[in-house]
Amino acid sequence: MTTVLLIIHLFVTIALIGIVLIQRSEGGGLGIGTSQGMGSFMGGRGTANLLTRTTAILATMFFALSLALALMNRGTAGPGRSLLDSAAATAPAAPAAPAGPTVPTR
Repeated sequence: MTTVLLIIHLFVTIALIGIVLIQRSEGGGLGIGTSQGMGSFMGGRGTANLLTRTTAILATMFFALSLALALMNRGTAGPGRSLLDSAAATAPAAPAAPAGPTVPTR
């Protein structure tokens, strides 16, 4: 279940990034969100409303999926443990001996 939600979360994230980049901001943005690309289907105001609604829907989905994934994975790390603690436990304690030919001493 977590894997399915994670994949959906990835698609929602990519779509949200794309929609935000398409929108035209006060300074012009990328300029892709003009009505010229839509033909006569919608005017400039209709396109802006569509992009604004889509952004709101995707942002809500992103927020809900983030909360769901956080709640599903909250007990998997163990009580009171941190990711930094587990990384420190797996790190080697001493550096390895240098590899190479050994020179016999007399």
